[in-house]
Amino acid sequence: MKSANLATLKFFALLFILPGLAGLIVSAMISTHYLEVMPTGPVLTENRVVPRDIHGIVVYQTPQENRKLNLIEYSSVAVFVVGLGLGLVYLEKWGSLQVAYGEENNELIEHRS
Repeated sequence: MKSANLATLKFFALLFILPGLAGLIVSAMISTHYLEVMPTGPVLTENRVVPRDIHGIVVYQTPQENRKLNLIEYSSVAVFVVGLGLGLVYLEKWGSLQVAYGEENNELIEHRS
C-alpha cells in the first residue's frame, strides 16, 4: 500500500475517532448535569416520568430528554467504533508495510555479504 493511501486512512480514522470521543465526553457532561438538576422522583406535571440511572442515582427525565441523550450516546459510540476500525486497518497496513520494508533491507544486506 502506498504511503499516500496510508496517510488518507490515518486521516479518516482520526476524523471518526476524535468526534466520537468528543460526543462521548459531551454525553457524560449532559448526564452529570442531569444528575445535578433532575428530580429523583417522577414529576407528572412536567412529564418527567422516564427513569435514568446515573452513577447509581435514579433521576426522572422527559421522553424528549431521554431520546436526545440516547441519540448522542449511541451515535457517538457508533462514530467512535468506525474510527477505531479504520485505525486498526491502518495499523495492520502500516505494520505489513514495515515488515516488507524490513525484508527488503535484509535481502540487500545478504546480497552484499
